Amino acid sequence: MSDRAADRADPAVLAVLDDLRDESDELDRLVAGLSPGQWAVPTPAPRWTVAHQVAHLAWTDEVAVLAATDPDAFAAHVAEAVASPGTFVDEGAEAGAAGPPGVLLARWRGGRERLQGVLRGAPPGSRLPWYGPPMSVASMATARLMETWAHGQDIADALGVVRAPTARLRHVARIGVRARDYAYVVRGSRPPSVPFRVELVAPDGTTPWVYGPEDAPERVTGPALDFCLLVTRRAHRADLALHATGPDADRWLDIAQAFAGPPGTGRLPKGATSKGATSKGATSKGAVPNGAVPNGAVPKGAVPKEGA
Repeated sequence: MSDRAADRADPAVLAVLDDLRDESDELDRLVAGLSPGQWAVPTPAPRWTVAHQVAHLAWTDEVAVLAATDPDAFAAHVAEAVASPGTFVDEGAEAGAAGPPGVLLARWRGGRERLQGVLRGAPPGSRLPWYGPPMSVASMATARLMETWAHGQDIADALGVVRAPTARLRHVARIGVRARDYAYVVRGSRPPSVPFRVELVAPDGTTPWVYGPEDAPERVTGPALDFCLLVTRRAHRADLALHATGPDADRWLDIAQAFAGPPGTGRLPKGATSKGATSKGATSKGAVPNGAVPNGAVPKGAVPKEGA
């Protein structure tokens, strides 16, 4: 990023981009030393291995760079996606997963570095085209962070690794809160007319993350990690320490999602089995809604412009 771009950059936007970089680096450390056999380990997303998960992240970073640098080429890409809405995301992951892990890892690293440069150098107030409504730079970075964390969770689960939650989860949590109404709309239901109060225990146990009016009768409380697992549909509500006060808040915990598109079946409770049921996030791609909106982007108005 040039000095001129750095001088005009919004500190809040840069903070989100820093967190996106750190989230990606953490996942990089998890996969960098894997053997070829470990790259082929199945993840909770049906038919997707660890390699598929990383290939999808690499593919989406490249598409985001295209959207930010060549809107016409991105529009042509969207037209191709519309022609095969149920397969184009899977096809991108399949192509990337077919090659050597080292090549895939280098591709992902290069793509996310290019995306960082493009987003950091974008003029203030930029709106980037996407599969849904255009996104601010902060919203794009926040959505990329959410998806990186969610797909990283799929990889960690596949490898039997327990990741320590970080303060970066505040971005995922905020998207989940802001996307409350969409969870109802996508199911053909009317959202509640009253605001909710959400109080989450930060990963370090310090000051809670709070959203909504303090006197709201409908409330959700619990660990921030559990809330983020819920809204990305990486865990079943029955396995999480979240508490709802009020019937509307209770219903929300059954349907909450932080991404656009069909909700999918979600993961089953631990120990449960069901013939033909999936045990993953929103669809076979988790945070990617049925191949329709790579990036885990939420609808217009669901992600605050500042993204933090």
